Amino acid sequence: MKYALDVHTHTLASGHAYSTLMENAKAASEKGIKVLGTTEHGITMPNSPHIWYFHNYRVLPREMFGVTMLYGTEANIIDYDGNLDMDDFTIDKMDIVIGSVHDEVYKVGSVEENTRAFINVIESGRIDIVGHLGNPGVPVNFDEIVKCAIKNDVLIEINNSSFTTSRVGSYGNCREIALLCKKYGAKLIINSDAHFCTLIGEFTAAVNMLESIEFPEELIINRDPDELILILKKKGKLKDL
Repeated sequence: MKYALDVHTHTLASGHAYSTLMENAKAASEKGIKVLGTTEHGITMPNSPHIWYFHNYRVLPREMFGVTMLYGTEANIIDYDGNLDMDDFTIDKMDIVIGSVHDEVYKVGSVEENTRAFINVIESGRIDIVGHLGNPGVPVNFDEIVKCAIKNDVLIEINNSSFTTSRVGSYGNCREIALLCKKYGAKLIINSDAHFCTLIGEFTAAVNMLESIEFPEELIINRDPDELILILKKKGKLKDL
């Protein structure tokens, strides 16, 4: 199936990506992506945007090249209490929020400590998606996190770059996460985590893994971009759509 939703992407503003917002939107349009999210790294990531960058999203168009644009952040989980590096005022302005751990700004702890970090941020109501949970460098209890995500209407991400260019060794973990989502009926979202425009909408490795375990199509949000829009609207977001 061709998926038309990709909401974890980065531009030059994130400091270690290589395309502009317009280049990303154009590439998305050419690949048949209907909804594109640009989610720059939170402010504690080295060379990330200043907080004002996120506040000024209001100047950007909702549609570019026929693609509906969502403007958000990949906020950094910074401690075991599940705190993010973005303040509530800013988070409340975002169309979409991914909560991720990056060891550049997070001290990796025990399985229990890392699990607590994810549980706390999910229960805080501040994120919409758990980012690249399968990272082998951050051991957690997947079962607890998946069940918590279901209870709090938070999506679990299967990150295609985890199979290709980032977080080497993620395959087994991502497969285990997907099997748990299948077992419990948890919705997941496939994202490219593109740091260059040609990688937007590239889901092949993630899709192959999901197909290998016969993952139910109805649990993949990407099959219908409007489903994600509806989820976000129910959270009080995207009032202009």
